[in-house]
Amino acid sequence: MPPEPPVAAPEAADLLRWYDRHRRQLPWRAETGVLPDPYHVWLSEIMLQQTTVAAVGPYFRRFLDLFPTVEALAEAPSEQVMSAWAGLGYYARARNLHACAKAVSALGGFPRTIEGLRALPGIGAYTAPAIAAIAFGVPAVPVDGNVERVCARLFAIDTPLPAARPLLARAAAALGADPQARARPSDFAQALFDLGATICTPRNPACALCPWREPCLGRQGGAPERLPVKVARKDRPERYGISFRLEDGQGRLLLQTRPPRGLLGGMSELPGTPWRTEPWSEADALPHAPISADWRATGSVRHIFTHFGLTLAVWSARRDRIPAEALENRFLRAPDALGKEPLPTLMRKAIAAGGGG
Repeated sequence: MPPEPPVAAPEAADLLRWYDRHRRQLPWRAETGVLPDPYHVWLSEIMLQQTTVAAVGPYFRRFLDLFPTVEALAEAPSEQVMSAWAGLGYYARARNLHACAKAVSALGGFPRTIEGLRALPGIGAYTAPAIAAIAFGVPAVPVDGNVERVCARLFAIDTPLPAARPLLARAAAALGADPQARARPSDFAQALFDLGATICTPRNPACALCPWREPCLGRQGGAPERLPVKVARKDRPERYGISFRLEDGQGRLLLQTRPPRGLLGGMSELPGTPWRTEPWSEADALPHAPISADWRATGSVRHIFTHFGLTLAVWSARRDRIPAEALENRFLRAPDALGKEPLPTLMRKAIAAGGGG
Protein backbone atom coordinates (compact mmCIF):
# COMPACT_ATOMS: atom_id res chain seq x y z
CA MET A 1 0.00 0.00 0.00
CA PRO A 2 1.25 3.54 -0.71
CA PRO A 3 1.87 5.78 2.30
CA GLU A 4 -1.01 7.88 3.55
CA PRO A 5 -1.23 11.06 1.46
CA PRO A 6 -1.03 14.50 3.06
CA VAL A 7 -4.32 16.06 4.12
CA ALA A 8 -4.21 18.28 1.03
CA ALA A 9 -3.11 15.82 -1.63
CA PRO A 10 -0.44 17.02 -4.10
CA GLU A 11 -1.97 17.58 -7.51
CA ALA A 12 -0.11 16.81 -10.71
CA ALA A 13 -1.67 19.86 -12.34
CA ASP A 14 0.17 22.16 -9.90
CA LEU A 15 3.51 20.54 -10.70
CA LEU A 16 2.88 20.59 -14.44
CA ARG A 17 1.94 24.28 -14.40
CA TRP A 18 5.21 25.00 -12.59
CA TYR A 19 7.13 22.84 -15.07
CA ASP A 20 5.61 24.60 -18.07
CA ARG A 21 7.02 27.88 -16.74
CA HIS A 22 10.32 26.77 -15.23
CA ARG A 23 11.47 23.63 -17.08
CA ARG A 24 15.22 23.32 -17.59
CA GLN A 25 16.59 23.67 -21.10
CA LEU A 26 18.63 20.50 -21.66
CA PRO A 27 20.24 19.38 -24.92
CA TRP A 28 18.34 16.06 -24.94
CA ARG A 29 14.97 17.51 -23.93
CA ALA A 30 12.20 18.22 -26.47
CA GLU A 31 9.69 21.04 -26.19
CA THR A 32 6.87 20.70 -23.67
CA GLY A 33 4.27 18.23 -24.87
CA VAL A 34 6.52 16.81 -27.62
CA LEU A 35 7.97 13.32 -27.29
CA PRO A 36 11.75 13.47 -27.85
CA ASP A 37 13.92 11.20 -29.97
CA PRO A 38 14.24 7.86 -28.07
CA TYR A 39 17.93 7.70 -29.01
CA HIS A 40 18.54 11.06 -27.31
CA VAL A 41 16.59 10.01 -24.21
CA TRP A 42 18.38 6.68 -23.89
CA LEU A 43 21.82 8.19 -24.48
CA SER A 44 21.27 10.93 -21.91
CA GLU A 45 19.86 8.55 -19.30
CA ILE A 46 22.86 6.22 -19.57
CA MET A 47 25.27 9.15 -19.38
CA LEU A 48 23.48 10.70 -16.40
CA GLN A 49 23.87 7.61 -14.21
CA GLN A 50 26.05 8.77 -11.29
CA THR A 51 27.09 11.84 -13.31
CA THR A 52 25.92 15.46 -13.18
CA VAL A 53 23.89 17.24 -15.86
CA ALA A 54 26.68 19.82 -16.24
CA ALA A 55 29.28 17.12 -16.91
CA VAL A 56 27.08 15.20 -19.35
CA GLY A 57 26.16 18.10 -21.67
CA PRO A 58 29.46 18.28 -23.65
CA TYR A 59 29.70 14.47 -23.90
CA PHE A 60 26.13 14.21 -25.16
CA ARG A 61 26.77 16.76 -27.92
CA ARG A 62 30.06 15.08 -28.86
CA PHE A 63 28.36 11.68 -29.12
CA LEU A 64 25.67 13.10 -31.41
CA ASP A 65 28.36 14.66 -33.60
CA LEU A 66 30.22 11.35 -33.83
CA PHE A 67 27.23 9.01 -33.78
CA PRO A 68 24.12 10.91 -34.95
CA THR A 69 21.91 7.80 -34.86
CA VAL A 70 21.75 4.61 -32.84
CA GLU A 71 22.73 2.75 -36.03
CA ALA A 72 25.87 4.88 -36.39
CA LEU A 73 26.78 4.11 -32.78
CA ALA A 74 26.17 0.40 -33.34
CA GLU A 75 28.50 0.37 -36.36
CA ALA A 76 31.31 2.34 -34.69
CA PRO A 77 34.50 0.55 -33.55
CA SER A 78 34.51 -0.11 -29.81
CA GLU A 79 37.77 1.83 -29.44
CA GLN A 80 36.11 4.95 -30.85
CA VAL A 81 33.16 4.60 -28.47
CA MET A 82 35.42 4.13 -25.45
CA SER A 83 37.56 7.09 -26.52
CA ALA A 84 34.48 9.33 -26.83
CA TRP A 85 33.35 8.17 -23.38
CA ALA A 86 36.74 8.67 -21.68
CA GLY A 87 36.37 10.98 -18.69
CA LEU A 88 32.74 10.15 -17.87
CA GLY A 89 33.72 7.26 -15.59
CA TYR A 90 31.92 3.98 -14.83
CA TYR A 91 33.19 2.52 -18.07
CA ALA A 92 30.97 -0.56 -17.98
CA ARG A 93 28.25 1.89 -19.04
CA ALA A 94 30.12 2.58 -22.29
CA ARG A 95 30.49 -1.13 -23.05
CA ASN A 96 26.80 -1.70 -22.34
CA LEU A 97 25.93 1.39 -24.39
CA HIS A 98 27.65 -0.04 -27.43
CA ALA A 99 26.10 -3.48 -26.91
CA CYS A 100 22.66 -1.92 -26.49
CA ALA A 101 23.05 0.15 -29.67
CA LYS A 102 23.81 -3.03 -31.60
CA ALA A 103 20.76 -4.77 -30.11
CA VAL A 104 18.47 -1.81 -30.90
CA SER A 105 19.83 -1.55 -34.43
CA ALA A 106 19.16 -5.26 -34.96
CA LEU A 107 15.59 -4.81 -33.67
CA GLY A 108 14.99 -1.89 -36.00
CA GLY A 109 14.38 0.56 -33.14
CA PHE A 110 13.84 0.87 -29.41
CA PRO A 111 11.11 -1.26 -27.80
CA ARG A 112 8.20 0.90 -26.65
CA THR A 113 7.44 -1.02 -23.44
CA ILE A 114 9.18 -1.17 -20.08
CA GLU A 115 9.55 -4.93 -20.39
CA GLY A 116 11.09 -4.68 -23.84
CA LEU A 117 13.51 -1.99 -22.72
CA ARG A 118 14.55 -4.00 -19.64
CA ALA A 119 15.69 -6.81 -21.92
CA LEU A 120 18.36 -4.59 -23.50
CA PRO A 121 21.99 -4.43 -22.24
CA GLY A 122 22.61 -1.77 -19.60
CA ILE A 123 18.95 -0.82 -19.11
CA GLY A 124 17.76 -1.47 -15.59
CA ALA A 125 14.88 -0.92 -13.19
CA TYR A 126 15.14 2.88 -13.28
CA THR A 127 16.28 3.46 -16.87
CA ALA A 128 13.54 1.39 -18.52
CA PRO A 129 10.58 3.36 -17.09
CA ALA A 130 12.49 6.63 -17.61
CA ILE A 131 12.90 5.94 -21.34
CA ALA A 132 9.37 4.54 -21.64
CA ALA A 133 7.78 7.56 -19.94
CA ILE A 134 9.87 10.32 -21.51
CA ALA A 135 10.31 8.94 -25.03
CA PHE A 136 7.07 6.98 -25.53
CA GLY A 137 4.57 8.53 -23.13
CA VAL A 138 4.11 5.33 -21.11
CA PRO A 139 2.35 6.23 -17.80
CA ALA A 140 5.19 5.32 -15.45
CA VAL A 141 7.13 7.29 -12.83
CA PRO A 142 10.88 6.57 -12.90
CA VAL A 143 12.41 6.92 -9.45
CA ASP A 144 15.89 8.44 -9.29
CA GLY A 145 17.56 10.25 -6.39
CA ASN A 146 15.66 13.45 -7.10
CA VAL A 147 12.29 11.68 -7.07
CA GLU A 148 13.20 9.78 -3.91
CA ARG A 149 13.99 13.05 -2.16
CA VAL A 150 10.76 14.73 -3.30
CA CYS A 151 8.66 11.76 -2.16
CA ALA A 152 10.45 11.38 1.17
CA ARG A 153 9.73 15.02 2.00
CA LEU A 154 6.25 15.21 0.52
CA PHE A 155 5.04 12.19 2.51
CA ALA A 156 7.46 12.58 5.49
CA ILE A 157 8.91 9.10 4.99
CA ASP A 158 11.65 8.83 7.60
CA THR A 159 12.60 5.19 7.11
CA PRO A 160 16.35 5.30 6.32
CA LEU A 161 17.63 4.53 2.84
CA PRO A 162 18.04 2.02 1.32
CA ALA A 163 15.25 0.30 3.28
CA ALA A 164 12.88 3.16 2.36
CA ARG A 165 13.09 2.50 -1.37
CA PRO A 166 9.95 0.33 -1.67
CA LEU A 167 7.96 2.98 0.25
CA LEU A 168 9.33 5.75 -1.94
CA ALA A 169 8.53 3.80 -5.10
CA ARG A 170 4.93 3.37 -3.95
CA ALA A 171 4.71 7.06 -3.12
CA ALA A 172 5.97 7.97 -6.60
CA ALA A 173 3.45 5.58 -8.16
CA ALA A 174 0.67 7.24 -6.16
CA LEU A 175 1.69 10.63 -7.57
CA GLY A 176 1.74 9.18 -11.07
CA ALA A 177 -1.77 7.80 -10.67
CA ASP A 178 -3.20 11.33 -10.84
CA PRO A 179 -5.18 11.64 -14.12
CA GLN A 180 -3.22 14.77 -15.09
CA ALA A 181 0.07 12.88 -14.60
CA ARG A 182 -1.21 10.00 -16.72
CA ALA A 183 -2.28 12.43 -19.43
CA ARG A 184 1.25 13.89 -19.66
CA PRO A 185 3.61 11.12 -18.43
CA SER A 186 6.67 12.41 -20.30
CA ASP A 187 6.34 15.92 -18.89
CA PHE A 188 5.35 14.66 -15.43
CA ALA A 189 8.46 12.48 -15.10
CA GLN A 190 10.71 15.34 -16.19
CA ALA A 191 8.86 17.77 -13.92
CA LEU A 192 9.64 15.56 -10.93
CA PHE A 193 13.32 15.46 -11.97
CA ASP A 194 13.41 19.25 -12.28
CA LEU A 195 11.64 19.79 -8.97
CA GLY A 196 14.24 17.71 -7.16
CA ALA A 197 17.18 19.22 -9.05
CA THR A 198 16.23 22.90 -8.71
CA ILE A 199 13.79 23.35 -5.80
CA CYS A 200 13.72 20.30 -3.52
CA THR A 201 17.51 20.17 -3.35
CA PRO A 202 19.50 18.10 -0.83
CA ARG A 203 20.47 21.18 1.19
CA ASN A 204 18.51 24.39 1.65
CA PRO A 205 15.40 23.44 -0.34
CA ALA A 206 13.55 26.46 -1.76
CA CYS A 207 10.22 25.53 -0.19
CA ALA A 208 8.70 28.99 -0.79
CA LEU A 209 8.98 28.42 -4.55
CA CYS A 210 7.70 24.83 -4.55
CA PRO A 211 4.37 24.12 -6.29
CA TRP A 212 3.70 21.42 -3.68
CA ARG A 213 4.68 23.44 -0.60
CA GLU A 214 1.18 23.36 0.94
CA PRO A 215 0.65 19.58 1.00
CA CYS A 216 4.30 18.78 1.85
CA LEU A 217 4.46 17.03 5.24
CA GLY A 218 8.24 17.47 5.39
CA ARG A 219 7.86 21.24 5.19
CA GLN A 220 5.07 21.14 7.75
CA GLY A 221 7.41 19.25 10.07
CA GLY A 222 9.85 22.15 9.89
CA ALA A 223 12.99 20.31 8.72
CA PRO A 224 12.51 18.94 5.19
CA GLU A 225 16.27 18.94 4.57
CA ARG A 226 16.70 16.03 7.01
CA LEU A 227 14.79 13.78 4.58
CA PRO A 228 15.47 11.30 3.15
CA VAL A 229 17.30 9.74 6.07
CA LYS A 230 20.51 8.03 5.03
CA VAL A 231 22.54 5.44 6.88
CA ALA A 232 26.06 6.72 7.60
CA ARG A 233 28.56 5.48 5.02
CA LYS A 234 31.39 3.24 6.08
CA ASP A 235 34.87 4.58 5.43
CA ARG A 236 36.16 3.64 1.98
CA PRO A 237 39.06 1.20 2.03
CA GLU A 238 42.35 2.42 0.59
CA ARG A 239 44.42 0.89 -2.18
CA TYR A 240 47.85 1.68 -3.55
CA GLY A 241 49.57 1.21 -6.89
CA ILE A 242 52.43 2.40 -9.08
CA SER A 243 52.20 3.36 -12.75
CA PHE A 244 55.30 3.30 -14.96
CA ARG A 245 55.53 6.21 -17.41
CA LEU A 246 58.00 5.12 -20.11
CA GLU A 247 58.84 7.52 -22.94
CA ASP A 248 60.90 6.79 -26.05
CA GLY A 249 63.24 9.11 -27.98
CA GLN A 250 60.34 10.53 -29.99
CA GLY A 251 58.38 11.40 -26.85
CA ARG A 252 55.91 8.53 -27.34
CA LEU A 253 54.42 6.89 -24.27
CA LEU A 254 54.17 3.16 -23.63
CA LEU A 255 50.55 2.14 -23.01
CA GLN A 256 48.56 -1.03 -22.69
CA THR A 257 44.88 -2.01 -22.75
CA ARG A 258 43.09 -3.17 -19.62
CA PRO A 259 41.13 -6.43 -19.70
CA PRO A 260 37.71 -5.99 -21.33
CA ARG A 261 35.79 -6.74 -18.14
CA GLY A 262 36.11 -5.24 -14.70
CA LEU A 263 37.06 -1.79 -13.47
CA LEU A 264 38.04 0.55 -16.35
CA GLY A 265 37.61 -2.45 -18.66
CA GLY A 266 38.87 -2.00 -22.21
CA MET A 267 40.48 1.38 -21.48
CA SER A 268 44.11 2.35 -22.09
CA GLU A 269 46.56 2.74 -19.22
CA LEU A 270 50.19 3.07 -18.26
CA PRO A 271 51.78 -0.25 -17.31
CA GLY A 272 51.85 -0.71 -13.56
CA THR A 273 51.47 -2.80 -10.47
CA PRO A 274 48.20 -4.27 -9.27
CA TRP A 275 46.30 -2.12 -6.76
CA ARG A 276 46.58 -3.50 -3.27
CA THR A 277 45.77 -2.58 0.32
CA GLU A 278 49.32 -1.67 1.38
CA PRO A 279 51.86 0.71 -0.20
CA TRP A 280 54.45 -0.73 -2.57
CA SER A 281 58.15 -0.92 -1.75
CA GLU A 282 60.68 -0.45 -4.55
CA ALA A 283 61.69 -4.12 -4.32
CA ASP A 284 58.08 -5.27 -4.69
CA ALA A 285 57.21 -2.82 -7.47
CA LEU A 286 60.17 -3.07 -9.88
CA PRO A 287 59.35 -6.61 -11.11
CA HIS A 288 56.13 -5.10 -12.53
CA ALA A 289 58.01 -2.46 -14.57
CA PRO A 290 57.85 -2.97 -18.36
CA ILE A 291 61.67 -2.80 -18.65
CA SER A 292 64.71 -2.43 -16.45
CA ALA A 293 65.51 1.28 -16.39
CA ASP A 294 66.55 4.17 -14.17
CA TRP A 295 63.05 4.65 -12.73
CA ARG A 296 62.43 7.71 -10.60
CA ALA A 297 59.37 8.85 -8.68
CA THR A 298 57.92 11.86 -10.51
CA GLY A 299 54.47 12.31 -9.02
CA SER A 300 51.43 10.88 -7.34
CA VAL A 301 47.69 11.09 -8.00
CA ARG A 302 44.69 10.50 -5.79
CA HIS A 303 41.47 9.06 -7.22
CA ILE A 304 38.19 8.06 -5.60
CA PHE A 305 36.26 5.12 -6.98
CA THR A 306 32.80 4.12 -5.72
CA HIS A 307 34.09 1.48 -3.31
CA PHE A 308 37.67 2.51 -2.55
CA GLY A 309 40.19 5.33 -2.68
CA LEU A 310 43.38 4.91 -4.71
CA THR A 311 46.80 6.51 -4.29
CA LEU A 312 48.77 5.94 -7.46
CA ALA A 313 52.47 6.79 -7.52
CA VAL A 314 54.03 7.55 -10.93
CA TRP A 315 57.56 6.44 -11.76
CA SER A 316 59.10 7.70 -14.98
CA ALA A 317 61.94 6.69 -17.29
CA ARG A 318 63.12 7.46 -20.81
CA ARG A 319 64.71 5.18 -23.41
CA ASP A 320 65.69 6.30 -26.90
CA ARG A 321 64.46 2.95 -28.17
CA ILE A 322 61.94 0.73 -26.39
CA PRO A 323 63.04 -2.94 -26.50
CA ALA A 324 60.77 -5.43 -28.25
CA GLU A 325 59.95 -7.33 -25.06
CA ALA A 326 58.37 -4.19 -23.61
CA LEU A 327 56.08 -3.88 -26.64
CA GLU A 328 54.59 -7.33 -26.23
CA ASN A 329 50.87 -6.67 -25.63
CA ARG A 330 51.65 -2.94 -25.38
CA PHE A 331 51.89 -0.03 -27.83
CA LEU A 332 53.37 3.46 -28.23
CA ARG A 333 51.35 6.65 -28.58
CA ALA A 334 52.61 10.10 -29.56
CA PRO A 335 51.56 13.01 -27.30
CA ASP A 336 49.36 14.53 -30.01
CA ALA A 337 47.44 11.23 -30.31
CA LEU A 338 46.58 10.94 -26.62
CA GLY A 339 43.47 13.08 -27.01
CA LYS A 340 41.82 10.32 -29.04
CA GLU A 341 43.09 7.50 -26.86
CA PRO A 342 40.49 5.92 -24.51
CA LEU A 343 42.34 6.97 -21.38
CA PRO A 344 40.29 7.21 -18.17
CA THR A 345 40.63 10.36 -16.08
CA LEU A 346 42.88 8.51 -13.63
CA MET A 347 45.43 7.73 -16.35
CA ARG A 348 45.34 11.24 -17.81
CA LYS A 349 46.16 12.52 -14.32
CA ALA A 350 48.96 9.96 -13.97
CA ILE A 351 50.49 10.93 -17.33
CA ALA A 352 50.38 14.60 -16.35
CA ALA A 353 51.83 13.89 -12.89
CA GLY A 354 54.67 11.97 -14.50
CA GLY A 355 55.81 14.83 -16.69
CA GLY A 356 53.05 16.19 -18.92
CA GLY A 357 51.17 14.81 -21.89
